[in-house]
Formats: sequence, C-alpha cells, structure tokens
Amino acid sequence: MSPVKVNALPIIDIAPFLSGDPKDAGLRASTAAALHKACIEYGFFYLDISTYVEPSVPEYLAHLGRQFFNLPQEEKDKLALKNQDHARGYARLKENVTNGKADNHEGIDFYKPVENPDKTRPLWGENQWPTIPEFRERYEEWIEKMKALGLIVMEAMAQGLGMTSEEWEGLRKRVDDSFWVMRVIGYPPLPNDDEGFSCGAHKDYGCLTFLYADPTPSALQVFSSRPSAVADADPSLVTQVGSEKGVWINADPIPGCVVCNIGEMWEIWTNGLYRSTLHQVVHRGSNYRVSIPFFFEPNFDAHVKPLEAALRLQKPEERAEHRKPVIYGDFLMAKVGNNFAGGKGKYDS
Repeated sequence: MSPVKVNALPIIDIAPFLSGDPKDAGLRASTAAALHKACIEYGFFYLDISTYVEPSVPEYLAHLGRQFFNLPQEEKDKLALKNQDHARGYARLKENVTNGKADNHEGIDFYKPVENPDKTRPLWGENQWPTIPEFRERYEEWIEKMKALGLIVMEAMAQGLGMTSEEWEGLRKRVDDSFWVMRVIGYPPLPNDDEGFSCGAHKDYGCLTFLYADPTPSALQVFSSRPSAVADADPSLVTQVGSEKGVWINADPIPGCVVCNIGEMWEIWTNGLYRSTLHQVVHRGSNYRVSIPFFFEPNFDAHVKPLEAALRLQKPEERAEHRKPVIYGDFLMAKVGNNFAGGKGKYDS
C-alpha cells in the first residue's frame, strides 16, 4: 500500500532555545508548546537545526558513510559485530532483524564508550571505526553536537510539560551522561518485485532520535492514526496496524532539518501522554540511500518513571494507568541482546 505523498509532520525551529536572550522567552514558550503538541499528536516532527549546524556538515557525514559502504565486502567485514560485543560494529545486508524478518540494509553501530571495556559483556565492547580519512574525527564531532542538542530539546520538552526548574534539573540528571547510540545505515533499493522492507515497522525504545538522511524521497514512512489524517486520506490508503487504523505518511528529508521522534522512555516519563510512533523504511528508488540516526538516550543507570508534571496534566483515571518504571540500562540490555538474524529484533516487543 502506497503512503500518503505529502509531508504532514510539523516543522519546529529550535533556534529560540539556542539563545540566552531574555527577549526570546516568548519564542521559547511557543517552541515548547509546539513540541508538546507534536509529541501528543504525532510522536514525530521535523526539527529545524539550520541555525545550529551548517547543512554541509551532515552532508559530508553521509558522503563518508557512502565511502565506507562502497568498500569491498571483506574490508567492511573487518569491523564485524562479532569482533566485539555483538552490538558495536558492522552488520551485513540482511543481518539486522525487525519483527522476525531480515532488513534490507547494512550498517555500522557506535555506542557511548565505557570504562573498562570487555567484549565478552553485552554492550561493553569498544567501537570499531573505519580507517577512511576524517571518518572518526567528523563523526565524533557530530556526536558531541547531537548530545548537546539532546539536552536542548529535553529542556524545551520539559518546559512544554510545565515542569518547574527543580523538576527539570531532576530530569536533566537522568540524561546528562546519555548512553547514546549512533548508526550509519546504507540502503540499496529494494527490487521492484520484493515485498520486504528496508527496515521493518518499529517504534524506537529510547528517548529521542535525531535522523539525518540524504535527499532520497519516499523512503521513511510514519504511521499516523490521527482521526483527521484518516478522514482526509483516500480510503484505499487507510490500513489497520494492530489495534489502530491509520495511514502511512512520507517523512521526506527537508533541508536544514533532522527528523525527530520520541521513544518508549518518553511514554514512561509521561505515563502514556506522549507515545512512540511506528515507522518503517521502504526504499524502492534507484539510488543507494544513506541515513544517520543518532539516539539520545537516558543515562545507563537512569531510573525512568512517570513525571509529576505529566501526571498533573492527566485525569485521575488516566493517572491510575502508570507505565511500569525501568532502569534504562536493564531495559537496553534486554532489547539489544537478540537483534541479529536468528533471534528477536531489537525493536520487537
């Protein structure tokens, strides 16, 4: 089934939160309110970061990623996941699994470095960097930019939720040493007669995802169950996914923006007020697509439980439906353990 062909996700400019000017307080409030609305209605939005980072920077990262994927297979295999902790490193085409099916992409994964690495311990190995000139240097610069952006967006979201300064400081302490993840993903086009997926439908399990992708259109699709989206769509495009009826909408790249979405940790923090949203990649174009998702996650030892600010916004009967608190590191270990061929996917329930 074809997705809706229009970009229907909101575009939010983060620029007011990059300024400490008291005169921008009104703009910051508007941005915070827009984030709050987007998280309730979509779980997905475009984040305009054109005043935060030069567009040429992520474009060059995609160029470096493409250089890596163009290497001979035996060169890429030198960074295989099995060399380390089966989480950090290179996964071949169709080695990653979502919903029990192999995904038609290859990728290289990096995680926050840990003290006393031990590759026999899940997640506790060392990152494996390509030897392509500038690759590591440029990507490590991007990591620092995205970590800082994560804290900026978290503060804006805290304001949107109506958190007090003390409450925000409490939340900040749970994400200020983010156990981040970054992937560089390469997507060859799916054959025209292939009914598979470049990346199967899933929800992100962490905190915030910042996705830069090359200009390839009609690849990333987001599931919208908003009543207005269903009502306005061609009936032939409406589909049932689980218990929800909705439409798949394209989230095509917009210059100067990253696509941002919330993960399951925000569902817990807001007691279900914010919901992580299904998305998938179906790339049928003729080009080789490169995307770079950065996952800004809680601290490894963060205790994630419903926030008082979110509970204040809910009716008593809604507050009774508390989401089960988790320690993020434990939650992550359970997710990552079986995400390669032969086991359950990282994004499976």
